[in-house]
Amino acid sequence: MSAITAGQVMDRSAALLNDTARTIFTYTKQLEYLNTAYSELAEKLELNNVPVTNRTEAVIEVDAGVDNIGGDGPSLPDGLVEIQSVWQRWRSTTDSWTSIKKYDFLPPFLEGNNQTTSVIPAWAWEGQIIKFIASNTDLDIRIEFIQNPFITLVDANSQITLINAINPLAFRTAALCARFIGENPTRADQLDMQAELAWDRMLGTATKGRQSITTRRRPFQANYKRLRNNY
Repeated sequence: MSAITAGQVMDRSAALLNDTARTIFTYTKQLEYLNTAYSELAEKLELNNVPVTNRTEAVIEVDAGVDNIGGDGPSLPDGLVEIQSVWQRWRSTTDSWTSIKKYDFLPPFLEGNNQTTSVIPAWAWEGQIIKFIASNTDLDIRIEFIQNPFITLVDANSQITLINAINPLAFRTAALCARFIGENPTRADQLDMQAELAWDRMLGTATKGRQSITTRRRPFQANYKRLRNNY
């Protein structure tokens, strides 16, 4: 299942609370708890670096003399949580992208008024700003980063595009509603346990593809011949 609506999640949540008609657990009452569950799920996806949170910003133009992104320079990409890598190439070219080395702090030997370079030699993430030594040429910058996929759900028609999210969200929303609306901690604990199981299944599906990378191993006989020839 791909895109679902907030209403579909809340319908399932109400069913888990034995209120399929939503007499008690209406959309209005459930919506804020669904947003809480959605925000929690987004944080789990970020922590586990599930591919749905990975994003590449197409191109950020950085003019000559500009030494940051996110400060008084160009804006950071929307929803940025953590930067994975930063790439550069000269403006308006089709040259290959070149990785920029990351430091925790900009190296002192690169700083100074006399520093001039046609590329950015290093970058650092300081105070939620990408800082670097300014280039003397215009550059295109590409950022690969983890993005928060959470958006505020405003009504039952709001779209949720996270794949396989309906069960984790429904169980967690139902648990929150049982705890804070129905004041039934026993039911809430049971639903939270089911929410964790649903989350584990979602995470397992999302990470399965990353574990299937094929490694070509050297045949034993070939390795034996190589070792023998060395003696």
